[in-house]
Amino acid sequence: MTLNTVALELVPPNLDSESPQGHEKAFAKAREEAHKVLRFAAESDIEGRIRHILMPGMIAEEDDRPIEMKPKLDVLDFWNAIRPELPGVAGLCTQVTAFSDQAGLRSRLDDLTASGIEGVVFVGVPRTMADGEGSGVPPTDALATFRADVPNRGAILIPTRADEIGRFNFKCERGATFALTQLLYSDAIVPFLTEFAKHSDARPEILLSFGFVPTVENRVGLINWLIQDPGNAAVAAEQAFVRTLADSEPDQRRKLMLDLYKRVVDGVADLGFPLSIHLEATYGVSAAAFRTFAEMLDYWSPQTG
Repeated sequence: MTLNTVALELVPPNLDSESPQGHEKAFAKAREEAHKVLRFAAESDIEGRIRHILMPGMIAEEDDRPIEMKPKLDVLDFWNAIRPELPGVAGLCTQVTAFSDQAGLRSRLDDLTASGIEGVVFVGVPRTMADGEGSGVPPTDALATFRADVPNRGAILIPTRADEIGRFNFKCERGATFALTQLLYSDAIVPFLTEFAKHSDARPEILLSFGFVPTVENRVGLINWLIQDPGNAAVAAEQAFVRTLADSEPDQRRKLMLDLYKRVVDGVADLGFPLSIHLEATYGVSAAAFRTFAEMLDYWSPQTG
């Protein structure tokens, strides 16, 4: 079963655990975000096009993160807060596996799927740790172990990463039914999937990820930090494109993103992979982000082809 969806990423709000009203304030903020999504979708004429909300289960990473990582409302609590506000919309989430034992992870997955979350992307350790580190279940083991528990099992796909074809093929063999790409700021996914199709019979659904870049990015640098891979020339080119987007006027920014979207969609459309779209506004949803998303979906959408 494919998701065949447009998924919008929403990050759970910060949680002030020391305040007696901490959870109440976070729930209110969550509902406010859901209402923004409805308003911006209606204003940009894509009402009803967003079929899933993708919620990242975030953990602390490097100290050099441009925006400090603060405690967040749990994904499950966040989903339960926004779900009533978004009728007809289902949930997806990422779940860090590397710090949970098998029993604890199974219980967590049972709770997620029971709440209406239809797909889970299994995520491993932060970049400061090596693959396989962590006291819990590696993502590749989770893909195999929880086949009966989670019908839509996702893996991260980074097309610019060295040795990614073999890495991704192994994830598919272990049970991945779909892939969530890293934010795409080049069409590197096209030659990657073209080559992957030559080496593997696996055809998981691909959630192509596109992120809106506001002007503030060149001051803060969060997107630049998220996609970094020091020494990788392909990623350096993507970071340069992000800087160009941030420096551009709104009309030109939308044109540049639409051109990229067209190159990616047209390039992978005939390779045999089911396709969905993942949209992200890294600094928060906005009218400008939704105007850009609307132009992209007008060109191609999983529901309309």
